[in-house]
Amino acid sequence: MIAVQHVSKHYGHHRALDDVTFHVKKGEILAFLGPNGAGKTTTMRILTCFMPQSEGSATVAGFDCLDQPTDVKRHLGYLPEIPPLYPELTVDEYLTFVGRLKRLTPQRLASRTSHVIDQVGLGHVHHRVIGHLSKGFRQRVGLAQALIHDPPVLILDEPTVGLDPKQIIEIRELIKSLAGSHTIILSTHILPEAMAICDRVVIIHEGRIVAEDAPDRLSSRLRRSEKMSLTVKQPQPDWLERLGTLPGVLNVLPAATPNTCTVDCELGKDLREKLSQFVVSRGYGLLELKPLSLSLEEVFLQLTHQEEDAGPGEFDHHDSSEQPPA
Repeated sequence: MIAVQHVSKHYGHHRALDDVTFHVKKGEILAFLGPNGAGKTTTMRILTCFMPQSEGSATVAGFDCLDQPTDVKRHLGYLPEIPPLYPELTVDEYLTFVGRLKRLTPQRLASRTSHVIDQVGLGHVHHRVIGHLSKGFRQRVGLAQALIHDPPVLILDEPTVGLDPKQIIEIRELIKSLAGSHTIILSTHILPEAMAICDRVVIIHEGRIVAEDAPDRLSSRLRRSEKMSLTVKQPQPDWLERLGTLPGVLNVLPAATPNTCTVDCELGKDLREKLSQFVVSRGYGLLELKPLSLSLEEVFLQLTHQEEDAGPGEFDHHDSSEQPPA
């Protein structure tokens, strides 16, 4: 549905994007993840035909962003970081205005306006002036304008920035509800947001893609050991040292939670049975034993550190999607 092939963007001698390639399948939510200034917004602007790339190609729904911008825009809904709202209009007036810009027929416009108002939860504020709404509701209005023409592709640039925790949860749930019927690129620098919403993550750093995969697979690829969290009821003073003597255990570290530790085991070995038998046989009282994975924060820090150490062209990211996009 979306294909970005070897795209670069130059501003004089500065390369904002450097040979960026990724694909998004139909119905997928892709998190485009990176720190501020990494190249996320530049990529979004190229995909929305706001600016041309210097090199490479980008297509949306089969249409070329450089040669067929009108066709791309017909198949695209875009929510920029600052929603393009008119605060003096009511929600109904604004969505009617946007629908006319999108060349919806009067009958189609009426049905779509009613539908998106219900879809994004604006039913009880649709008669109110936008300027009088909270930031969370204004963000919903911005999402409604991106959906008004029922596009197959949505591009959302930092959709939860500036919202309070309750509003963030509501917008995330709303975006997740759109998966399947829409293909979505979600640009964010908030790591938990990518974990909460996306099917797959593309990590960009200093204009280059450094990794692309599902969050759990990114964690699996980078970990150097199997990590287990172990909580017991009645530990002995030397219980951590004794755990460290088990075959296959590399390290044992106390955790912040009382009577809990993290056990590093040899990669590829499942020691849950041995650990549980060890704890039970010594009367420690097994309360919890669960595997741990790298957090997305740890994945991001490892990847960007490797990228800085490797230098241009030396770090090869993994592409989990070898097939062409739908």
